Amino acid sequence: MALCVAIGVAVGVALGMAFGVAGGVAGGVAFGVAFGVALGVAVGVAGGVAFGVAVGVTFIAGVLRLWFWLPELLWMIGLTFLPIRPSKALCYLPTYIDERIILPLPFMVRLIIRAYHENPAIAQQTITHLTTHTNQQQVAANAMVGIAIDTLNHAKTATDISLMATELRWLPSPPPAAVGELLPKFLDISRNVQAALAATTPYYRSELLNKPLTDLKELSQQLAISGNAHQATEFGSIIKKWQTSLQIAQQNLAQQLERSQEIPLVYVAGPVLNPSVSGLRFRGRIDLFREIEHLMLATQPPILLLHGGRRTGKTSLLKHLPAKVGSHFLPLLVDFQGAASLTRLTYIAKYLVKQTIQSAREDHNLTLPAADAEVLKEEPFYALQEWLDDVEKTVGKQRILLCLDEFERLDDIVKETGSRAPLNFLRHVMQHRQQWVLLFSGAHLIQELPDYWSDYLINTRTLKVSYLDEADARQLITTPIENFPDIYAPAAIDAIIHWTRCQPYLVQLLCYTVVEQLNQHKRRYAEADDVTAAIPKALQSGHQYFNELWQLRLSATEREMVRRVLAADNFADSDKPILQALINKEVIEAVQNQYQFQVPMVKEFIVLNR
Repeated sequence: MALCVAIGVAVGVALGMAFGVAGGVAGGVAFGVAFGVALGVAVGVAGGVAFGVAVGVTFIAGVLRLWFWLPELLWMIGLTFLPIRPSKALCYLPTYIDERIILPLPFMVRLIIRAYHENPAIAQQTITHLTTHTNQQQVAANAMVGIAIDTLNHAKTATDISLMATELRWLPSPPPAAVGELLPKFLDISRNVQAALAATTPYYRSELLNKPLTDLKELSQQLAISGNAHQATEFGSIIKKWQTSLQIAQQNLAQQLERSQEIPLVYVAGPVLNPSVSGLRFRGRIDLFREIEHLMLATQPPILLLHGGRRTGKTSLLKHLPAKVGSHFLPLLVDFQGAASLTRLTYIAKYLVKQTIQSAREDHNLTLPAADAEVLKEEPFYALQEWLDDVEKTVGKQRILLCLDEFERLDDIVKETGSRAPLNFLRHVMQHRQQWVLLFSGAHLIQELPDYWSDYLINTRTLKVSYLDEADARQLITTPIENFPDIYAPAAIDAIIHWTRCQPYLVQLLCYTVVEQLNQHKRRYAEADDVTAAIPKALQSGHQYFNELWQLRLSATEREMVRRVLAADNFADSDKPILQALINKEVIEAVQNQYQFQVPMVKEFIVLNR
């Protein structure tokens, strides 16, 4: 029996070492262990239990390279506990000599994390080495997770938080599974903090910090309902630290703003006023909200056409619509600006579905079903019809208002694809889907569109988005945010109303320019002369808006007619169609049988650039 054991040991060691050296990867280990067990059993039956057990055990030990691992384990313990700097100890890891180590070596993750704080480059090189040249990929992943969590925990100020995205950008994308869903969100928050701290004024820095604070709150709520206790504990403490740091930063900025006596530059000239950030800067339009709601209550509501010039606030109005109508209505916004470059009907249909689902999620916290991908590929607009059925089942009895912003881009799609299928689909919705109401939003009236549009926009109710009511414009000027300082003389407010005609974009633009000039001159009160002095700078800042109106919205014939209005020319009956077109475009108006400009700022620009 002793001889059998000895032979078994010799055979097991020899075969195990051979398999271990030749195939020490995961597949080789699995095969080696299985083969060792089978061999042990087979030999045990033939030559005795002791002989079989000896062969099996020694074979498995050989496959796992236990004879090498034991001294490597002692080596690793020495590197961890001897008085050697962690970054120096990484240069002597056993894996640099024996790349085929199969069994895990304790303390390696801990050593890499400690070394990262001394020398990040050495730690990153070690992780790359473990990932690409050894069997210790899991050790590398665990080290990356540990470094990420440790680094996020060390961010104690808003500035520290802003540096996280840069410091951890070396991590792979996607990151290890243990932080795969959370780490990108923390890095996005870091980038937003970085952008906030780079803002030009203390007020803007403080205001831009609201988004990362909101994101941290949402992330905390997601962790609370995730069911992952370890992640909730690990990352919850990081979230609390970051929230405290950003709140302290906002408090410091508020004190800094108070000491500086700087007027906050809060007016927004140009960008869409999203409900989450616009606050009091979105004013008025109550009459339009009520009219839309009233029309949607009809048994057979008409097609709605929301019409207005550029920068009159059409998109901002649509963004605020969900909060302004009853809960039995479901406004969903699709911006066709992003679809104008698409040339295939399949992708246009996908875009419509994606935008609608996104709007439902962001504006109503509602998850709509996806469209059938296979059917979309084969018959995109048939797939859309089936998808509408699924949407109706999801929303129940709510009436859906599908808002198609920048709808004129559909004309570009028709030209690019050579097909009117998108318009035919929309006509089908208008005629056969009683639960759906279509709202087209754009800068053109039906008569300004190609002739074929008249076949689709039948029974259309036009809603005009124009100037603000004077009372709303005055509130926008004096109270763009809560606790805005009293900086305007009554005559200055009147001057802003005069120059802008309460056009919302121009009100914001001129107020922004006035405040900017007051801050430059370290003053806190604006007179009428300050408004007049701000006009040239405002015209320059808003050059794109004025130039688009003059060069793109007006034809050569209309521009010539505008010059005649400036010259106070006499007009014949044959001129009236063009004059009426200019009135519709809110360039001129008829007052006591005379024509004059509606907006003095527009007139000033044209005088300087005609």
